Amino acid sequence: MEIKDRILNRAQQLFMRNGIKSVSMDDIAAEMAMSKKTLYKWFENKDQIVEASMSRHLQGTQCDCTAMMETATSAIDELFQMMEWTRQHFSTVHPSIFYDLKKFHPSTWQLWLAHKNQFILSQIIQNLRRGIDEGFFRADLDVDVIARMRLAQIDIMFNSDVYPHLLYPSERVSQALLEHFMLGVATLKGHKLINQYRHVTEEE
Repeated sequence: MEIKDRILNRAQQLFMRNGIKSVSMDDIAAEMAMSKKTLYKWFENKDQIVEASMSRHLQGTQCDCTAMMETATSAIDELFQMMEWTRQHFSTVHPSIFYDLKKFHPSTWQLWLAHKNQFILSQIIQNLRRGIDEGFFRADLDVDVIARMRLAQIDIMFNSDVYPHLLYPSERVSQALLEHFMLGVATLKGHKLINQYRHVTEEE
């Protein structure tokens, strides 16, 4: 792996674990066992590292999401795959990530907003339409409104005023919100399939 890629990988790990603000160029250099002078040969400043690492992360996320959509056996299967993916990834995300991006790295924050408002929104809309076609989601759904409501749940999940991070880990909140969303849009047929995934037996 090229040195630049290795720097971005290590930096991303530090950002995810410790938050972005608390990680300095000195920290990244020490983690790489290289001098700060060598680090500056590859990146002029921390902001460049943040933007490049986020760009790579979002590209990887989009590839993962597209693969889940293509391999899922149904719209509900796609959502449960996404739930597991989210559980694995959010368990290592520092709760201050989005706050740090918005306040200290505005250009990278714009990358995230574009990813959320374009790619994620389109994925939600496609999933809802697929579920309707399969008979798992209600045919009377206002897809555009419901999709944007689901999108807003991402912001709520990381809002410490709503869910204090020490009391409500992100993966716990994510699972609860997604289950609530699915049950809200599902038909009876959809509810039965969701309960199979949740290993829940309900009386008819």
